[in-house]
Amino acid sequence: MEFIIKYFNELTIHELYQILQLRSEVFVVEQECVYQDMDFKDQKSLHVFGYKNEKMIAYTRIFKPGDYFKNASIGRVIIASSARKYGFGHDLIKASIVAVKTYFNDDKITISAQKYLKKFYESHHFIQVGEEYLEDGIPHIEMVKE
Repeated sequence: MEFIIKYFNELTIHELYQILQLRSEVFVVEQECVYQDMDFKDQKSLHVFGYKNEKMIAYTRIFKPGDYFKNASIGRVIIASSARKYGFGHDLIKASIVAVKTYFNDDKITISAQKYLKKFYESHHFIQVGEEYLEDGIPHIEMVKE
């Protein structure tokens, strides 16, 4: 899968709509989590997304150091449910890590990971720091890659 990387002001209206639709589909509907997704942080973010058969199926947003965490960070990590069995999540994280290095010249990344994905992120050399906490009613852990 080829990934597209754009700042907020570079997104087309159609890309933004697809991003918001995918985030709503996964985080609000699938995970049954009522929360305010549009948090005015997208404007600071670098958006990484990929398509399969002309449908957006993969997405993250990335922050430079200091915009979300002290370190650069990756968040809103999504693979559409219909595409999860193909390993695109690994491709997405790898592309996001490369984007952090390319755009922000940084290797240290902090994430707020849903706890059930701990092993997935560990396979990309993230390590847990601190204790489990609830974010929007879902168990999360802070993880760092150096």
